[in-house]
Amino acid sequence: MSLAPIGTGHFLVLGAILFGIGLFGILTRRNLITVLMSVELLLNSANLNLVAFAHERADLTGQVFAVFTIAVAAGEAAVGLGILLALFRLRATTELDRARELEG
Repeated sequence: MSLAPIGTGHFLVLGAILFGIGLFGILTRRNLITVLMSVELLLNSANLNLVAFAHERADLTGQVFAVFTIAVAAGEAAVGLGILLALFRLRATTELDRARELEG
């Protein structure tokens, strides 16, 4: 029994599924930690697509952009955790509905 090789289309479908899960997590969740994890899923799905297209074209440009996206994701995680800690110290919760009360 022979399995078909995994092609670029398979990676694009996986990236679309990950993007959909991340978008669902952002739109429906009220917990800041879950929203931050969903944003990471969105960025990782974009990275997967960039690397898949770079492999398809035999070009390194997509992989270079993926590395920059990983750096942006690390910065986003650091800033997000800082906001999360400030919110938790102020309100003793990570719910986003309570964060809306902080608007001036």
